Amino acid sequence: MGEKRLYLPFLLCLSGLVHSSAAVLYWSAVVETDYVKNNETVSKICECGVFGRNSPVVRASGVVTLPTGDPRGCGLDAVYSRNSSFPAWIALVKRGNCTFSDKINAAKRQGAAGVVVYNVDGSENSTSHMAHSEADGIVAIMIGNLQGTEIYTLVRNGTEVKMVVDVGSPHGPWMDTHWLYILSIAFFVVTAASIAYFGFITAKRLFRMNRERRQEQRLKSEAKKAIARLPLRTLKRSDEETSSDTHMCAVCIESYKEGDVVTVLTCNHIFHKDCIEPWLLDKRTCPMCKCDIMSSLGIEEQPKESLPTESPQEVTVVTVTGGDALYEVPLTDPSSYNPERQQHHYDSRAFQGDSEAARG
Repeated sequence: MGEKRLYLPFLLCLSGLVHSSAAVLYWSAVVETDYVKNNETVSKICECGVFGRNSPVVRASGVVTLPTGDPRGCGLDAVYSRNSSFPAWIALVKRGNCTFSDKINAAKRQGAAGVVVYNVDGSENSTSHMAHSEADGIVAIMIGNLQGTEIYTLVRNGTEVKMVVDVGSPHGPWMDTHWLYILSIAFFVVTAASIAYFGFITAKRLFRMNRERRQEQRLKSEAKKAIARLPLRTLKRSDEETSSDTHMCAVCIESYKEGDVVTVLTCNHIFHKDCIEPWLLDKRTCPMCKCDIMSSLGIEEQPKESLPTESPQEVTVVTVTGGDALYEVPLTDPSSYNPERQQHHYDSRAFQGDSEAARG
């Protein structure tokens, strides 16, 4: 169901293109004639016809038949002479004096397999894409005047001419070779531009990632050297840290034992050497007091490319029904330590005194 919904806009767009291009797209017709002249069979074939706009684009064949009287085949009483025993026949009429639909319907009513309209005098072998909206369901093509007059003369003189009308090639602005070349070039240009753009973006991203990775590696290398300069201690049985279970490493949460090697930070807090070194490379700060140890050692963090705009500090106000706000607590990030922000600001002095007394 989801795929059908995705295809629906594409199909609607495609149907719109087909509908809009129907008026400019046309099919040529291959015209083949055979007749006997001086005991010799003459065969001619050319892609010189054009299917009408309302004509089925299919094959048709039969003996060429002329209308009696007016060669234009107009009127409701147009009668075609049938001197051949060949069952299928094609009407040959001249353009002019009435609409294309009238000519085609007159032949269609009498059982013609197709209608061939040849152009007016003086047009040589030029043709047009004729419209006959009121006469459909029968093959109808137009040929040039010179070709049509030649066939008309042969039939008029008693020569039996057999004709085959076949489907030729599509023509129109989107079928022309010139347009195909333009579309092909445009397609390759757009494709090449897209590939170049994405290649540039990818290369730029890879370059930035490599630069950041090199900076990170350099910073980590300097941090390792700085951490190696921190003083180390090997705990003894007489040390305060080993004599009491209250002293423990804040990283691994284990008590200190005799022989443990500890690192003394710039804030004078101690931790297991194997625990604190990975911690400082990742967190930079003391696990207990949040002091920036790396900055104290001269290792500054790389500045970010863009810093977010600092938003106003949010506070939560706790109220009692029927009374004023008791206190407000800033909503800060627990991982960022700021002694001033960690203090609660009380609006009630009595509550503040009780709290200070409780802490005392």
